[in-house]
Amino acid sequence: MDQQKKIWLKSPAAIFTANAMDADNGLVIQGKQIIELVATGQRPHCIYDHYIDCSDLIITPGLINTHHHFYQTLTRCVPGALNKPLFPWLKFLYQIWKNLDAEMLYSATQLAGLELMLSGTTTVADHHYVFPKGLENAIDIQVEAIDSLGCRATLTRGSMSLGESQGGLPPDSVIQTEDTIINDSQRLIDTYHDRAEDAMIQIALAPCSPFSVSKQLMQETAELALKNDVMMHTHLAETEDENKFCLSQYGMRPLDYLESCGWLNDKTWLAHGIHFTQDEIARLGAAKIGIAHCPSFNMLLASGICPTMELEQAGCHIGLAVDGSASNDCSNMIQEVRQSLLQQRLRYSAQTITAERVLGYATIGSAKVLGRQKLGQIQVGYQADLALFSTNELRFSGVGDPIAALVTCGAHQVAKLMVAGKWLIEDGKHGQILQSQLMQTHHALAKSLQAKSL
Repeated sequence: MDQQKKIWLKSPAAIFTANAMDADNGLVIQGKQIIELVATGQRPHCIYDHYIDCSDLIITPGLINTHHHFYQTLTRCVPGALNKPLFPWLKFLYQIWKNLDAEMLYSATQLAGLELMLSGTTTVADHHYVFPKGLENAIDIQVEAIDSLGCRATLTRGSMSLGESQGGLPPDSVIQTEDTIINDSQRLIDTYHDRAEDAMIQIALAPCSPFSVSKQLMQETAELALKNDVMMHTHLAETEDENKFCLSQYGMRPLDYLESCGWLNDKTWLAHGIHFTQDEIARLGAAKIGIAHCPSFNMLLASGICPTMELEQAGCHIGLAVDGSASNDCSNMIQEVRQSLLQQRLRYSAQTITAERVLGYATIGSAKVLGRQKLGQIQVGYQADLALFSTNELRFSGVGDPIAALVTCGAHQVAKLMVAGKWLIEDGKHGQILQSQLMQTHHALAKSLQAKSL
């Protein structure tokens, strides 16, 4: 597609803009940007080159996943990890993950990224924190894999510095020294971090959790992030076990510990954010902290339900995430929207948790969580990142409200996906990646990895 041509995506079956603006008769894109919204009963004011009939398509902003562990696609539904709470689950899987290699990580990143894209995701975020010997350049490998897919990404330089010998959970073979972590973090920022509003790759800094790194590393990471003006990320308040661990280890609850390390600011987003007190929620909101809401993972590990409404009302940004594939066992973002709707209605009312609200978490909310100012909305001047879902499926037959149907009828896969004005997926297939070949390679590598722990 000529990037200078003006293309009218005409007359969609429905459109979710994430901002309540009228674009019921579609939108016009040129190059990488949205240049016009076409209101009900109107035609474009600009002269367009051609149009695409979208009458059987539902259009949304490209979905944005705010938390994942791509390498975990290699350990889905491993028998020894099933039906366990978080800490025992981690202890078992670390014995497998310590054998991760470069080929495995590249394949896992491609496969997880493609899964996300096929389910409507245009921007992915990954949290990689396992660095066994030979995998020191893990993030470089991920950059290459993401580039092959063509989507946007926030890749976080994760870290663990406390191994089993120091009272941590991971084996010593996958941790790194603090100097190694800090030096590599700076290298990655200098090499890959793009500050432009249309950036394809951004880097964030992400110690795994309060119980896997030292306080010194937490503090030095915050200082480095401030110096480089990049985002910070970690797991927090995921389980009650974590609260107990922090109280016994540090004499304070996780949020107090986070604040003592210099992390309580608007450059921080947290995965999970379940077990907070009302006072802690108020403090998080005042600091404009982002929350990666992970409903499937939290339900599968019976961790609890994120208090999204209280956090949002306090001032936090709420984004959506599928989380890792060794826990969720699925990287389907549009299904995660449905999971959020169902889970959150157990805590709040059906009138409060609507399809529009949870789609908002996955789009405009996630963009705010990642600090991406021109993503997550269908709006003039924003990036042309779009997900188009076909209504021509059995699950949608007979629907009255297509936007509600997208969530409650369980949309599964996009018909078309656009990133930066380019169609990357058409007719449900990626233009550059042969899915069957990728699956075959990935599956063989997964079996090889799992066999090493036997």
